[in-house]
Amino acid sequence: MQLPFIVSSKLFFLFLLISTTIYGQNEGNRTVLFSLEECIQTAWENNLQLQQQRLSVDLARQDLLQSRLSQLPSLNANASHSYNFGRTIDPLTNEFATNTVRSNNFSVASGLNIFSGFQLQNAIRQNRLNLEAGRFDLERSFNDVALLVASAYLQILFNLELVENITNQVDITNQQVERTQKLVSAGTLPRGALLTIQAQLATEELQLVNAENQLDLAFLNLRQIMFLPEDIDLSIVIPEIDIVPGEEEPYTAMQVYRVAVQTQPEIRSADLRIQSAERGVAIARGGMSPSLRAQASYGTGYTEASLEIFDQTPTGVNQVFRTDDGVEILMPVFEFETRTKAFSDQLEDNLSRSLGFFLTIPIFNNYQVRSNVSRSKINLENARLQSQITREQLFQTIQQSNADAVAALKRYLASGKNVEALQESFRYTEQRFNVGMVNSLEYNDAKNRLAAAESELLQAKYEYIFRTKILEFYLGEPLRF
Repeated sequence: MQLPFIVSSKLFFLFLLISTTIYGQNEGNRTVLFSLEECIQTAWENNLQLQQQRLSVDLARQDLLQSRLSQLPSLNANASHSYNFGRTIDPLTNEFATNTVRSNNFSVASGLNIFSGFQLQNAIRQNRLNLEAGRFDLERSFNDVALLVASAYLQILFNLELVENITNQVDITNQQVERTQKLVSAGTLPRGALLTIQAQLATEELQLVNAENQLDLAFLNLRQIMFLPEDIDLSIVIPEIDIVPGEEEPYTAMQVYRVAVQTQPEIRSADLRIQSAERGVAIARGGMSPSLRAQASYGTGYTEASLEIFDQTPTGVNQVFRTDDGVEILMPVFEFETRTKAFSDQLEDNLSRSLGFFLTIPIFNNYQVRSNVSRSKINLENARLQSQITREQLFQTIQQSNADAVAALKRYLASGKNVEALQESFRYTEQRFNVGMVNSLEYNDAKNRLAAAESELLQAKYEYIFRTKILEFYLGEPLRF
């Protein structure tokens, strides 16, 4: 539920003034008011690192698809057109040819991996796990960006309140300068009192300039995180944020961790990486088993060296042999005319088909398979250690945030009491200064101590808010004010 915003008319006026004078200077730009949720959503849409992470997920999805398709038979068609010069063996007729021979070959081949130690199946499972881990890594990146935006957003709110406080101090000091000027002119106070209060005003005006510069930088930081276009001027919703003593979250670091370890994407990604590494060991071990592959092919070809007789002319007779009783056996002699066999006829005559099964039994491969198994086991152990490291880092982050939140709350409560006391002390000092019972040095000292206490109160407030938001985030609550 969105909290109400615009805590005070003075702060709202100050914020609008800064937004329009500093961030609305470019003519033609439009000012857009962003809530924290809208800032986070914009950063998610524009962040280039997140876009890269999305591409990594897309690559993992393609790896999974490819491993699944690897189970299907392969099918490839081949065609060649070649010329042979000089003495060579014709690839189709297997005869020597001395003239230039043109030939063509056409074939279709298919192969199927029947068994390979379940490597394909384990590769599918591994790639599926890698895809899931990649999605959780992407989710973690989204969370990191959200926390970064929340930190920058709170920094703006802190600087806005700081500017308001210093502005109030400058206003009070201006009033005292005017009053002191009158008293000096009347001869009631020495000129040194006026110089002292004017020096105090100059110091506070410098502090105001520094605070406004820090506010500018805070806005710039948020713009850069959001990758906001230059034609958009950034303005943010100012929520009402109060700390009510006694209503802080009653959670210990361990309670938060027990919830976070079940839901945070970095933990789930680390666990999936362990399972992926286990599949990697199974794939490496599959290289030790025999593999069986089937292959089939269907092809034909054409060559100019393949001739056929299309005409013959008798040119005489030749004696072949003579029988024992003297009878001559004669054979007619013909002159043949040949031509290259027709393309379509050769394709039909030269058809060839094959089907084979190929069994490979690994015996010795320079210890490559055993080395792969050893490396995969090392990767598995590394994944297990990384999972423990991720859990430990998560617990330390939660533990540190919880400790910082507790410390910030204590600082806030103590600073609040200190501010109340110093406000009362300053009012008393101011009253005495107005009647000339204290000098300007004592007045400025009381005023400076109050300003320092208010700054300390602001720092403790926003430190506590940020740390508690981190703890709530790890408990599964969305980031909002």
